[in-house]
Amino acid sequence: MKNIKLNNGLEIPAIGLGTWQSTSDEVMTAVSHALTHGYTHIDTAAIYGNEKEVGEGIRKSGVDRKDIFLTTKLWNNISTYDAAVEAFEASLERLGTDYLDLYLIHWPGSYKRIQTVWKAMEDLYEQGKIKAIGVSNFEPHHLSALMETAKVKPVVNQVECHVKVQCHFLQDICAKHDIYLQAYAPMMSWKVKELVADETLLGIAKKYGKTPSQVALRWLFERDIIVLPKSVTPSRIEENINILDFSLDAEDMAAIRLLNDGVKLFPHPDNIDLGFNDDYAGEPID
Repeated sequence: MKNIKLNNGLEIPAIGLGTWQSTSDEVMTAVSHALTHGYTHIDTAAIYGNEKEVGEGIRKSGVDRKDIFLTTKLWNNISTYDAAVEAFEASLERLGTDYLDLYLIHWPGSYKRIQTVWKAMEDLYEQGKIKAIGVSNFEPHHLSALMETAKVKPVVNQVECHVKVQCHFLQDICAKHDIYLQAYAPMMSWKVKELVADETLLGIAKKYGKTPSQVALRWLFERDIIVLPKSVTPSRIEENINILDFSLDAEDMAAIRLLNDGVKLFPHPDNIDLGFNDDYAGEPID
């Protein structure tokens, strides 16, 4: 497995198992299967409602916790320092671990909210309870607001990224701050059937004896984007990590670049209002 060195020196596996919408009766088996078939990186979130089962899957796998890169996320209803610390501790308890490898702000919300919860995350990081901290669904202006007060830089920005929403500009902005992109929905989530039927991807897949999904993942992988494909099907879990034995040439990369249409499947972070506390909504920076 290829590892990527983050801006604090920590190494993160370039492929991880996503667990969004993996139900509690599925995710334990999926996590255990992934960890016994080459994965060392698991991504979840408090709002997914499956942290407990993710932890059970880790233990069921028999893989040592120190050999696993585990991520979870702070949900939108947390807007104060103390609540952020409490939410973090609750996630640890559900996961059955005493530390996290990576903790993310799930969605930005107001600038004040970003800066407030980030301070709590920085302190948890300095205490050694988290090995790295980062963000998710952040646009450049959210990153700018965070950087005004941050003492610790985010190591990643986890965003929707796939062949139709390619995030080239955002990747360039993040790279200037030594922040890596992580791709959720790298196979277009519920539109995966559209992805696997795409003629460009089918042609490239035939060339290498791979599937269109594997080509789509490899395209992100070659851009140094950390990919988080989600599946609960054992054969698909194995297929999604089997992208290390081929490379796309410049012609392939350029052809896939032309598929970009910028039509998001998930909300834009400036147009989402899921769980944010009203007293923080829209507040300017102090």
